[in-house]
Amino acid sequence: MSYQVAPWELRWCGLAVDQLHRTESTFALANGHIGMRGSLEEGEPVGKPGTYLNGCYESHVLPYAESGFGYPEDGQTVVNVTDGKVIRLLVEDEPLDVRYGRAVAHERAIDFRAGTLSRDTDWESPTGRRVRIRSTRLVSFTQRAVAAISYEVEPAEAMQLVVQSDLLANEPIERVGRDPRVAAALRSPLVADFASADRLRAVLVHHTRKSGLRVAAAMDHEIEAGDGLRTDITAEGDLARLTAAVDVPAGGRLRLVKYLGYGWSAKRSVPALRAQVEAALAGARQTGWDGLLAEQRAFLHDFWTAADVEIDGDDELQQAVRFALFHILQAGARGESRAIPGKGLTGPGYDGHAFWDTEAFVLPVLTYTMPDAARDALRWRHGTLPQARERAKVLGKQGAAFPWRSIDGAECSAYWPAGTAAFHVSAAVADATARYIAATRDEEFDRSYGVDLLVETARLWASLGHHDQHGGFRIDGVTGPDEYTAVVDNNVYTNLMARRNLTEAIAACRRHPDLAMSLDVSGDELAAWRLAADQMVIPFDELLGVHPQSEGFTQHQEWDFAATPAENYPLLLHYPYFDLYRKQVVKQADLVLAMHLCGDAFTPEQKAANFAYYEARTVRDSSLSAGTQAVIAAEVGQLDLAYDYLAEAAFTDLHDLHDNVRNGLHMASLAGSWTAVVAGLGGMRDHGENLAFAPRLPDALHRVAFRMYVRGSRIQVEITQSSATYRLVSGEPLAVSHHGEPITIGPGEPVVRPIPTSPRPRPLTQPAGREPRRR
Repeated sequence: MSYQVAPWELRWCGLAVDQLHRTESTFALANGHIGMRGSLEEGEPVGKPGTYLNGCYESHVLPYAESGFGYPEDGQTVVNVTDGKVIRLLVEDEPLDVRYGRAVAHERAIDFRAGTLSRDTDWESPTGRRVRIRSTRLVSFTQRAVAAISYEVEPAEAMQLVVQSDLLANEPIERVGRDPRVAAALRSPLVADFASADRLRAVLVHHTRKSGLRVAAAMDHEIEAGDGLRTDITAEGDLARLTAAVDVPAGGRLRLVKYLGYGWSAKRSVPALRAQVEAALAGARQTGWDGLLAEQRAFLHDFWTAADVEIDGDDELQQAVRFALFHILQAGARGESRAIPGKGLTGPGYDGHAFWDTEAFVLPVLTYTMPDAARDALRWRHGTLPQARERAKVLGKQGAAFPWRSIDGAECSAYWPAGTAAFHVSAAVADATARYIAATRDEEFDRSYGVDLLVETARLWASLGHHDQHGGFRIDGVTGPDEYTAVVDNNVYTNLMARRNLTEAIAACRRHPDLAMSLDVSGDELAAWRLAADQMVIPFDELLGVHPQSEGFTQHQEWDFAATPAENYPLLLHYPYFDLYRKQVVKQADLVLAMHLCGDAFTPEQKAANFAYYEARTVRDSSLSAGTQAVIAAEVGQLDLAYDYLAEAAFTDLHDLHDNVRNGLHMASLAGSWTAVVAGLGGMRDHGENLAFAPRLPDALHRVAFRMYVRGSRIQVEITQSSATYRLVSGEPLAVSHHGEPITIGPGEPVVRPIPTSPRPRPLTQPAGREPRRR
């Protein structure tokens, strides 16, 4: 059994209980505030239950065999909050459980244009009673605190049906990871504060034991069941339950619509939070089920008008890329000054933390498709500046040092070499800020948030690096994106991103001298930033003709890929980091990522040589890598390889390539599939004042089209094997370039240009057994 291929939905036909852990992630619904895994309404069987509120976490002590100065003390783990999805059905006293009786037919589908998860099950009980269950679930994009479920039961003959609709807190969950402290923190993390029930409505309020965050969940119902309906509702402690019983005649139907309201706060009282979720329910009831569906569809229509990607020649890839965009939207649409976690709100993986993945991979997608969501995510980073400034101070540095992993802005990484030493996180924040400002011309954001972020991150680099006696500005003792190389000197990606950070901070201060003055940025400080940027050390190996990933990297011993069995990947689970750190083996794109984000710092010849060198040493033990490798593969003429890497990025979760989708989807890889299309096959670069495109297609694809939202205008770029067509969908004319030729996309006739011949690619190979894969 597998997903059915269709352009606008993801459908699974048939019952596969052993695959629920996968489909609960892929069928997850979210809006950036609420996240609900795609578990069955009846609650069992279940792979991994999960309902999440963005930013709601429990604290625990970080473990250290030996502590050290500056080590973070507390970790944070996302909490599975009160589950409102549960709707149990009893058919003449027999509970619906697809593990018993017979599922005559069963299918589920997520609709990318409707924003709903639907289910259609024809079930025969162990004693031969047959019912059809149809449900539709949504997490509202328009009413941020609201989710809703329509649940219908049609019996094949007259019979008694009983439905139990629950709010359930502290439901048992499978332990994630090996740390017993985390397991203890997640064992019944919610403490009951308040419970009430009246008519068809109930409210539960809890608080987390250690972090002290207060969580409220509420439910209300509409029931259509004909005559003789009996209902009862109770609420106490961790459970609120509505029970509805009715005798349904043959040809009759029982329909229940369940409205859910969620909220959490670190400050609000129990009465205030209760009032908040009850108000959310009142709004949902006023809109009604049909109204919520209509609002959801209208919201998504507007999104797809700005963001759709069309692929002709690979139907499965078309579906996968739309799946990716849908989940990126769900991760950030209504986060509203909350982080976008590495797994979105689809599962508990990575403890619910946000990483640099958000700024480096996810925000570029949102910047050009739903810029308001990108702005909100950057506002979250701005809101954590106090913690980042304090972290820099603890480390003896100036400015702001953003955390490697966090939920509320505090550093939660207990592993120094791949955590605190990865200062490039701050450069990613600055880079996403600068790209958002350039793409949107958002003056209010620039003044209220952008200048602060750029100045404080620039101050970090100025204090982190130093001028050496050879006239260079060095950044030593840091870790770049490649997690198989740590605590190195002059990582090229880090240095180039720091240089861009310094340059963008200077530009921001010149745009807004009044704000620069308020931040005490002096002329001497600006001059120091300029000197550091101009003298930034960028290592180059003259003998090999390539950039070493970091100083001395190309002199390390080569990894013996031929002697590494396939079952020993990922390497980090089978070899000591000591061995990995000393050899030329790359977990994920590092120097190659630098060639994408800072591509104007390399010549075409350097890009081709670098790509060939690192392609032979990159094992892609991280889901972050394939999308970036697709981008540079396309640029250097390796179009078929770019297509293969695009497919790997797009199918990472649908085909569970890393065997961990049970813990949630990989947001950065999903975003990487968009990047592989737009920046890879479309050749889009935003290094300069105007966007540049250099489109080319692999032989396998006949046509690719994508839409972007740039400076208030919506454009479409359509690519065939021989030409590219640029259209203005709405807004003002936009100046761009096509393979170096300046053009203006305006109203009226589209601009059509031929596609020049691709550069002749160099021969290259991947490490043995590490070729790109889509299955």
